[in-house]
Amino acid sequence: MPLVSMNEFLPKAKANKFAVGQFNMNNLEFAQAITEAAEELKSPFIFGVSEGALKYMGIEFTVAIAEAAAKKSGLPIALHLDHGSSFEVAMKCIRAGFSSVMFDGSHYSFEENIRLTKEVVKTAHAMGVSVEGELGTIGGVEDDISVDESDANLAKPEEAIRFYEETGVDCLAIAVGTAHGMYAGEPNIHFDIIEKVSKAIPVPVVLHGGSGVPDEMIRKSIEAGVGKINVNTENQVACTQAIRDVLNKDAKVYDPRKYLTPARKAMVEVVKSKIQLFGSANQA
Repeated sequence: MPLVSMNEFLPKAKANKFAVGQFNMNNLEFAQAITEAAEELKSPFIFGVSEGALKYMGIEFTVAIAEAAAKKSGLPIALHLDHGSSFEVAMKCIRAGFSSVMFDGSHYSFEENIRLTKEVVKTAHAMGVSVEGELGTIGGVEDDISVDESDANLAKPEEAIRFYEETGVDCLAIAVGTAHGMYAGEPNIHFDIIEKVSKAIPVPVVLHGGSGVPDEMIRKSIEAGVGKINVNTENQVACTQAIRDVLNKDAKVYDPRKYLTPARKAMVEVVKSKIQLFGSANQA
């Protein structure tokens, strides 16, 4: 099965009150783990790829890995640029074979964010590619870019509604109190914002910073209208801990397969737990 746009499954997710996971791909083992978990549970999913991950893996390898996963699994899989910083980066990814892109104009003024997002949407939609937009500033660390929680700005529902109406994005990430990375305490999610926006627009709300959010908050977010949830840090932590465990037990290990195999298995379990929590099992 070829890679698909997020419109292959996000409308169904919103209508049926489940969420599709975006699991970030950082290397081959991440991709294999995500795909294995989704195959077992028959779930659609999104490979998220940040600009940092693109630099690390190379765009050609990234697309080839995602296409191989889609072909092998037969699942509806979207290859999605995560937090794309410019029109140029989005177009580069589309030309390379990405089926979905995010343009993150949240650091621009509201009007400029609308203008720039519209440009991406117009071109991407003409090529059958889905687009995610972002409104408000989400705290935490993403690809070495750090936003202090005091600088994070919640999205205003009326602005989010207008943003959708003027841009026509296929899903909308809004700042509602989550953060990238792991939480020191519990996040303070503003479910009222999610609900107000979701009821007013036909596309799903996106929850960034899904790692470490308590299960009950995730369920409540989905009930309020979230249809896409991003997870990366929990996989990174599980991967790294598994590698540490192997190397701490035996300092003589040098074959990467000896520590990457348990790392991959650890990530499979993380992804399976998220798919079950999000309700996307058996929705492929």
